[in-house]
This record gives sequence, structure tokens and C-alpha cells, in this order.
Amino acid sequence: MKDPRPALRDRALALGFDACGFAAIAEAWPAAARLEAFVGSGRHGDMTWIETTLPRRAHPSGLWPQARSALVLGMNYGPDVDPLAQLAMRSQAAISVYAQGDDYHDLIKGRLKTLAGFLVSRFGGEVKVFVDTAPLMEKPLAEAAGLGWQGKHTNLVSRAFGSWLFLGSILTSLELEADAPDPGGCGSCHACLDVCPTKAFVAPYQLDARRCLSYLSIEFAGPWPEPFRAAMGNRVYGCDDCLAVCPWNKFASLAHEQRLRARDSLRQPDLADFAALDDQGFRALFAKSPIKRIGLNRFLRNVLYAIGNSGDPALARAARAHLNSPDPVVADAALWAINALSKGTAI
Repeated sequence: MKDPRPALRDRALALGFDACGFAAIAEAWPAAARLEAFVGSGRHGDMTWIETTLPRRAHPSGLWPQARSALVLGMNYGPDVDPLAQLAMRSQAAISVYAQGDDYHDLIKGRLKTLAGFLVSRFGGEVKVFVDTAPLMEKPLAEAAGLGWQGKHTNLVSRAFGSWLFLGSILTSLELEADAPDPGGCGSCHACLDVCPTKAFVAPYQLDARRCLSYLSIEFAGPWPEPFRAAMGNRVYGCDDCLAVCPWNKFASLAHEQRLRARDSLRQPDLADFAALDDQGFRALFAKSPIKRIGLNRFLRNVLYAIGNSGDPALARAARAHLNSPDPVVADAALWAINALSKGTAI
């Protein structure tokens, strides 16, 4: 059979993907040992699904035994402004770059299905499509496919796009020639480790999710430990610090997909406006956004912590409006915010 890879790459680029690589499923999978150590030490926090799906996560063949090869696709979501600059605007909310546009899961999955259909129609075989929601470790798979390497911040680093690549994968029963892994690396740089506001990196390439602001603001449902509340600053959804500081971003470019670019309403949003949202307003504002999945109360908790860190006494009124919230976590966050503003203890 003629090598399918050139045709598949061309089709992937035509569909709007920025990177396409191929990996052999039979290759050794050192990521399994790292994942087991991560879970064994409890660093996955409340993300119990990682532990319960560990056997399937350990290797792509555990998810689908018939898989022989993987196509790994990357889509650039590079921002047009430095995410770190928003952290100085303390009365405004900072939102992770990936969540300022439409939900990438929906956007990428549709195009992956189109590419998978092209693969089957032209070259045969069976396929399965994955975008972050299944127990498939896509970052080590992308590394094996030559799209980049996992940096010291544990995220993928690309020579062409820095730290700003969304990933999707197609597993196929066909035997496709694998691409060579990217030999690049982080060298002696440790900027991503140094910038972390909560010191969530136990060591290079080792993250303790329980200390990570992205985990706490998105995955964790309860009240935060107090030291992390002050450390979050004005980050109300996710944290980009370790990504944004990476020197490889000097090669990054603006996302060409308009739906992945920041919405005007999320560029410099006021904390007071976010604090005033009710459920209907929350759903309307974050329609087609990944932010919607955490729900209004978890979002308000984050906003109230950020208000406490703002140093802006005028925002105390917005916090007081939630003191009698029926959600105890929201009410606790409101009280903390008011106390932090009155004492001036927040950073």
C-alpha cells in the first residue's frame, strides 16, 4: 500500500489542523510508570476518574486493543496578548487562554471525525477518535508522534507553536509508519517551575495537581485551603503562568481559527460583572464555552476569591451579595473576600 501519511497530512492541514504526526502503538510507553507514580502519591487530588481508569490509561492498546497506529493532530490556539499582563489588572478577571473562545472539544472532534472518515474511505481499517475526554494520554502520544515534547511543566512544547497546541488523536487498526520523535527539550531552563504561584511542581516534569490553580479552579469543588486563595490573584478559571513564560513561545503565532480566539466579553472582564451573574446569565455568557461545565456556584467561588485579592474596597458590595448564598462554599468565599479586603491581607 502506498504510504498514506502525505495524503493524511494534506487533508489534516486543509481541515485547519496545524500539526499532524504518526505514532506506533506497539512502542514502549514510559508514561504509564509516571502516571502510576502520580496516582500512587495522591497527586491527582479528587480526580478519581484517573485512578479508576488507570488500566486503560496505562497504554493506548488498553483503551482499544485493535489499535496499531495513531494520528496525533495539533491545533494552534496562540493568544494575541501576553496572558501574564492580565494578572496586574486586579479588579478584572484573568481567564485561561484556552477558555476565552469556544470549547475546543466540539471544534476539534468534528474535524477529527471528518479526517477519520477520509482515512477509512481511502485506506480502509477501523478508527476511533479522541479529544481529551477519554482515558488516552495524548501528550506522551503527541511526543511519540513528533509534535513536540513534554516540558518541565508536563505540558507539550512545540518548536513551532510553543505551549499553545490543542491535541486530538485518531487511533487506527492500520499499520502506519511512525514519525521520529522530536529530540528537543527544555535544557537547563526552569522558568515554568519558578513562575508557578503555588509551587505546584514537586520536581521538573512532576506536578502535584492539588496545588495547581487550574485543578483548584476547575476540577476541585470545595472550599480552597486559605494560602491558595491568596495565591490565585485574579485567576477565575485556570492558570497559564507556566505556559506563558516558556521561552519557546517566541516562535508561537496567533490562532488562525477565529472560534479559538478570545471573545471580546472575556478579554478584560470586570469581577463585579461576574459576581452579579445568576444562573441564566452565566449560561448565556458562557454558551459554547468550557467554562460552563463547572457551573455557576464553582465559578462564583473563584470570582469571590479574586475579589478578595483585588485590593479594591468597592468590590466588597459585590461580595456581600453572596453572604447568604444557599451554597456554603460560595457563602464562605464571600466572607473570606470581605475579610481579605477589610484587612488588606490579600496579595
